[in-house]
Amino acid sequence: MRMLQIPFYDPNKSYEENYDQGPFGAFVDREVFQQTAEPTEDFLGQKVYLPFGIPAGPLVNAKFCKSAFEKGFDICVYKTVRSSTFPCHPFPNILAVKIEGDLTPEKAQNKLIADNNYSQPLSITNSFGVPSKDPTVWQEDVKKAISSAGPGQVLVLSFMGTVRENQTPQDFVADYALAAKLSAETGAKLLEANLSCPNIGNEGLVCYNLEMTERVTEAIRKEIGDTPLILKVGYYQSDEDLKKLVEIAGKYAQGIAAINTISAEVVDQEGNQALPGKNRLKSGVCGAAIKWAGRDMVKRLVKIRQEAGVDLKIIGVGGVTKAEDYFEYRNAGADAVMSATGAMWTPFLAKEIKKKI
Repeated sequence: MRMLQIPFYDPNKSYEENYDQGPFGAFVDREVFQQTAEPTEDFLGQKVYLPFGIPAGPLVNAKFCKSAFEKGFDICVYKTVRSSTFPCHPFPNILAVKIEGDLTPEKAQNKLIADNNYSQPLSITNSFGVPSKDPTVWQEDVKKAISSAGPGQVLVLSFMGTVRENQTPQDFVADYALAAKLSAETGAKLLEANLSCPNIGNEGLVCYNLEMTERVTEAIRKEIGDTPLILKVGYYQSDEDLKKLVEIAGKYAQGIAAINTISAEVVDQEGNQALPGKNRLKSGVCGAAIKWAGRDMVKRLVKIRQEAGVDLKIIGVGGVTKAEDYFEYRNAGADAVMSATGAMWTPFLAKEIKKKI
């Protein structure tokens, strides 16, 4: 079994320490994976060497993005930003989760044990609360990240709206639109609306409220003009809901990225809440245990896309921890593939995949 390497985001440090001091491990050896031929793969109008990269999450600023590009990850998503400053959840934000096999919806109803022992097959919980710097800070940093992309590489900027106290649905939609406007101002060639975040008035996700999803995506489109848009969503159990999502995406977007995480209660060995703070008993689980869900979503989205006759790119995310996982997703019909947990602990993952092609 392959040993885990030093992760480029250190789970033993706070978010701010990672932001200021990171990245870590092989991501700072400054060795650049050389790509010499002409990029031939099309990704939403951008030519890339390989439709593989890192989704919104671990690439917290331009330094992380630059290192990811240097290691051959050709599509890098800058961690989701907001229209105003937003704090990070208390430390710790990442823990290893012990799961036998797949984290099915049934298994996710049970408590999962988490600790600091990271081992293969690797699954983790991450609970950050989508922190964001002030737009004046992240806009300048995103511009640096964009400029760090080499030939055949592209930066995607992820953004979201913020739930606030006494907020109306109209306010929520307007905040998504503002975040989109601020994101477009950076000059990012591709944008991603993170719809797998808290919704108004409940503990669910925006993407599961399809009426709100349509209102938000329509407002975003009015702000960003012709810039290609990706919708980042969670796992859908209902095909009818998935068909509606594809219908909405067909009107306002060019791609769907699935999935984010699967939510479950996370406790320590004694059964106590593992992540400190209010509303953190449940958190998102990612890594090897959710690969089944990402691949399942790709297969279903491919089928629904074909039946609906819409032109959408499908980006497979979830549980890509080794090179073979990339090819599994591509064989399932994914137009592009991304890895967060796998890439964090396997900094040469893109290189390993490219050597097998």
